[in-house]
Amino acid sequence: MFAVLSDTHSRTGHELAGAAHDAVDGADAVLHAGDFTTAAALDAFHDAADRLHAVHGNRDVDAVRERLPEARTVDLAGVRVALTHRRRGGPTALAMFGRERGADLVVSGHTHRPTVTETEHCTLLNPGSHADPRGNPASHAVLTPDAGGLAGEIRDREGSVLDSFRVEGRN
Repeated sequence: MFAVLSDTHSRTGHELAGAAHDAVDGADAVLHAGDFTTAAALDAFHDAADRLHAVHGNRDVDAVRERLPEARTVDLAGVRVALTHRRRGGPTALAMFGRERGADLVVSGHTHRPTVTETEHCTLLNPGSHADPRGNPASHAVLTPDAGGLAGEIRDREGSVLDSFRVEGRN
């Protein structure tokens, strides 16, 4: 299982609680779409996650930006995942970013709003924010390998499913 988070916005730590904490604790890998804010928050994620795939966001301090790329691509259970914090131009720009990287799934953050959007070329996932939801439910996503793809769920802090989706791998 893979845990997907974004927009921690912490000065001191990972701010994981409830189902997000459980997801990170049980994950084979954690994806984070940026805005840790401080090096202390990034370090706390490194301590909490066995494997962390992360990018920096627009609110991250220089010490975080120096350690993380703006974008990266990883393969999870046969699904190519492109990770970024945001792209100007919204869903269209994110879909183009995914297409450029040959991605089946694009993970982004920035809006703090949990969403799943299907496009012609890929699925767009914003897990929302587990720690700073800004009027949205505190949320994260989980991805579970499932017969040639990934089954995904966006969950709230209590673990209730807010949305579910499936991403087919091209491999």
